[in-house]
Amino acid sequence: MRQHQPKVKRPRGVKTRESILRRAVSIASVEGLEGLTIGRLAADLGISKSGLFAHFGSKEELQLAVVEAARVIFVERVVRPAYHEKGMKRLRALYENWIAYSDEKTFPGGCFFSAVSLEFDDRPGKVRDQIRRLMKVWLNTLEDTTRAAQAAREIKKDVDPHQLAFEMHALANAANWSSRLFQDKTAFRVARTAVLQRLEQLSTRK
Repeated sequence: MRQHQPKVKRPRGVKTRESILRRAVSIASVEGLEGLTIGRLAADLGISKSGLFAHFGSKEELQLAVVEAARVIFVERVVRPAYHEKGMKRLRALYENWIAYSDEKTFPGGCFFSAVSLEFDDRPGKVRDQIRRLMKVWLNTLEDTTRAAQAAREIKKDVDPHQLAFEMHALANAANWSSRLFQDKTAFRVARTAVLQRLEQLSTRK
């Protein structure tokens, strides 16, 4: 006879940590990771500093946790929904998801990784290392997807995957910059159009 298995309750601390990090990512997208301190976050959430120290023992640990939380959101919004497609369709889906993620203001400051990449590009340390590693994973995803499309004979063989990933990334970052600095409401549409036209030019199936 099978014994009754009690339901496993989600630890309250885990849920609290997740809600803290979601708010922290939003703040950091606007004010930067350096502007995000335990004191700043505690004041925003209306909780004690000691309560936050129970989750994050230092500013650096908080920053690292925020970067990881942003990664999870990026994967859920951009990467995972594209993986039901293959080859060129997956490449298009990755880019369109990326543009939508930024244009729809998933975070109030636009693309989180565009902001923190510029903030930490010349600052050695664990936070920069983590951002660099995650951005490399993303660029490799674009390159690997391009190679898969070439293997499926959907993209011309002479296309350089590294070059194409660079172009796609550059246009998305430019759109985020223009959207934030100039409040340009057409920026993401322009970037999307440019990249999709570029992919059409490189396609073997015209």
